[in-house]
Amino acid sequence: MALPRTTSTRPRTRTTLAALLLASLSFTPTATATPAGASPARDPHCAGPARPVVPGAAHQRADCLEELTTAGTVGSGHTDPADWAGLTPKGLATPSGVPGVQIDGYFPDSSTTNTNHGWNHDAQFVIRLPDRWNGGLVVAGTPGNREQYANDRAIADWVLSRGYAYAATDKGNTGPAFHRDGDRPGEAIAEWNTRMTQLTRAARAVVTQRYHRPPARTLATGMSNAGYLVRWQLENHPELYDGGVDWEGTLWRADGPNLLTFLPPALRHYPAYEAGGPGAEGARKAMHAAGYPAGSEFLWPYHHKVYWDLTQRIYREEIDPDFDGPTEAGTPYCAPGSAACDADYDYASRPAEVRRAVQRIALTGRIGKPLITVHGTLDVLLPISRGSDVYARMVRRAGRGELHRYYRIEGGTHTDSLVDTFPDRLRPLVPCHRSAFTALEGWLTHSAPPPAGRTVPRPPSADAATLLTTCPLGR
Repeated sequence: MALPRTTSTRPRTRTTLAALLLASLSFTPTATATPAGASPARDPHCAGPARPVVPGAAHQRADCLEELTTAGTVGSGHTDPADWAGLTPKGLATPSGVPGVQIDGYFPDSSTTNTNHGWNHDAQFVIRLPDRWNGGLVVAGTPGNREQYANDRAIADWVLSRGYAYAATDKGNTGPAFHRDGDRPGEAIAEWNTRMTQLTRAARAVVTQRYHRPPARTLATGMSNAGYLVRWQLENHPELYDGGVDWEGTLWRADGPNLLTFLPPALRHYPAYEAGGPGAEGARKAMHAAGYPAGSEFLWPYHHKVYWDLTQRIYREEIDPDFDGPTEAGTPYCAPGSAACDADYDYASRPAEVRRAVQRIALTGRIGKPLITVHGTLDVLLPISRGSDVYARMVRRAGRGELHRYYRIEGGTHTDSLVDTFPDRLRPLVPCHRSAFTALEGWLTHSAPPPAGRTVPRPPSADAATLLTTCPLGR
């Protein structure tokens, strides 16, 4: 829904760097009562020195839990299922048997889109510290504009069951009005990168406090917008990480392609395709030309209804708020040819300041640590030919190809829950992410170099259970 505003200047605010630095020097832990599902301090996994303090946090709450995975945190209130709804197939197994400490809190921030815990405060984070630690730390952002528990089913459960400490950030702003944060176009997204860096540094310190030694390995991972964060971190702060796994990361390039170059054609042409008649075939070809792959047509109705329109409008508002004047985030499902309609948006013809906004968040391909990318060939939110195919070429052109492995997953799409609707046409990416993660582990220990990048075929005879649990990357 479009919200009126009186001027074309967005009402943005941001905590100053000085305030952030001051807060990092003056944190005092906040004592809270033990919530339901938490164990009292006398339990074995809570024994030992005082609970860790998160450097720079404005507020934190540490709880001893008998279960850190969603097998326990759903009941104890230490996750929010709404954060991860729709991201995984319904049959995905839930591991259990991971006791430890969970720390929830937030860093200083002035925006209030995240309502978890009733805090109404952004820059929220979660850190989980298993009793049986393998020496590693996994740090993640969140996909879309979701909050800090969004990865709990797809990523956190699995890495925790393997002994990793885990940390995730809400990226500093959430929800469809995320674009209101920041002082100028592009800064709400730029904050995502800052928050990921901030949490990584803090989580490494927390791990050191808890286990009396720093993590032997710090890995970044995440899907969609969080995959973008993995790329950006390995390009700009490789010193903080040993490597990363990028799951269908968003690509931002000032000269394109980016979201604002391939979403408007979908908004223009899909209605004519859906209507049928003499214009349908031309509209289908125009969709293919915009990057939406042949054979993905069965996914178009859902993405038209759920993703394309909203995504175009809110990200265009973040990058180019002046396109629609005083209107905020455009007009939903506007007809092409109507005033300031996002279906007519032409990124190439917009003023230079729009490209400057994208340049603030742009990727370069200059990764400094090993990176593995997985992306589905039937992704119709971030089409693979306009996203990861391009990023892989950027990495090679930057001379960093030896640090990158890229696996195109045949039959994968952007959201794994759609596999439940189309089990005969799609395959889930969650096992492919896990295969990539274990391949990265072997790469970093020099015990098993990852297979060469390739398109991983969807086995034609594999049943749903097999596809949900296996995804071999090698030939």
